[in-house]
Amino acid sequence: MKMVILFFGLLMANFCLAQYDVEDRDDTFMNESSNNKNILKIAIKEPFFQVAVRNCNDFKAADIEGGIPAYKEMLRKNMYVYLNTDFYVLNGDFTFTLTIDEDGKVTGIEGSPKVANSQVFFDDMKYIMRRIKKNWMPASCNGKPVASQVKIKMNLTSIATDL
Repeated sequence: MKMVILFFGLLMANFCLAQYDVEDRDDTFMNESSNNKNILKIAIKEPFFQVAVRNCNDFKAADIEGGIPAYKEMLRKNMYVYLNTDFYVLNGDFTFTLTIDEDGKVTGIEGSPKVANSQVFFDDMKYIMRRIKKNWMPASCNGKPVASQVKIKMNLTSIATDL
């Protein structure tokens, strides 16, 4: 009988102490990085197209299935999801150049201007742009597909707040 009372006493003490630890812990200490929150505002301007083709009488710009407005909206949504704004603050105008070959494949993505620590941001943007699985229709000159460049200009504004 003493053994049963001892067992229940230890069991009750264990539950009481466990509950005490959870309720009375100090939650005021938090990591500095978790107290900061970056709010990102993205303004993507209408992209314009450039083709390095001379003597072209009938030029048609590259296009994407769904159209440019749908591409811009998908790009904006993916930027909010996949940009890791905890590691960098984005302010200013940026231009991304997509190189589209004769088959409609994106063969290159370059970002500018190059500023301090911008390479991480450019790598994130390359990842985001490659995640968009829409097919490009290549630019054409006189009815023949040609390689072209699509320039996407955007203005990014970050507001850092302390929580």
